Amino acid sequence: MLQRRKIEKNTYGIIGLGRFGMALGLELAEAGAELIVLDQDEEKVRQMRDYTDNAFVVRGLDKNSLSETGIQNCDVAVVCIGEHLDTSILTTLNLVSLGVPQVIAKATSAEHGEILEKLGASVVYPERDMAVRLAHRLEASRMLDYIQLSEKLNISKLMAPSRILGQSVQEANLRGKFGVNIIAIENGNTIHETVSPGYVFQSGDILFVSGSREGLSRFSEWE
Repeated sequence: MLQRRKIEKNTYGIIGLGRFGMALGLELAEAGAELIVLDQDEEKVRQMRDYTDNAFVVRGLDKNSLSETGIQNCDVAVVCIGEHLDTSILTTLNLVSLGVPQVIAKATSAEHGEILEKLGASVVYPERDMAVRLAHRLEASRMLDYIQLSEKLNISKLMAPSRILGQSVQEANLRGKFGVNIIAIENGNTIHETVSPGYVFQSGDILFVSGSREGLSRFSEWE
């Protein structure tokens, strides 16, 4: 059973080892996070035991069964069950009731997500979010990646348009034209995490910018 550690390091619980849950668990394990994972499939649990000692086969996800694994001692618990709505909702409710500080739940529809939010969980939509990112990458040839943080705040990674090369950040005035802010600039092996108004754009610059969906879209299409 996982016991809460005294050092300042988050521990994560993952319930459900489908494609989303397995990928999440492997990424967290690679990052050195402490994990507890639960699934009813013995083979999937066996695979995760290469990455954590706290991998359990759990047939039921009632409050007692969850408590026996020690998942209530995690800082964050992620419910990766999307297909079976009743199990997803009940598991989320039980984790909130057990006092897990942050419960994140996967949703497969807006209605499903609304219920999970009312139970006190943060909701993620993996399929929808991936579709949004892909759509934006297809829409704009210079856009290399796109992340939607909220309806009003998004982050894009894209090649600097040729028309601003040789201009300074102040001269290009991207904030005034498109309402976007430059977070960082990458060129080769160099990353400028603090970009001054006097920075002059160069060939090969990759910009990390934030702004509204509309502003980023207009900027990505600017030639």
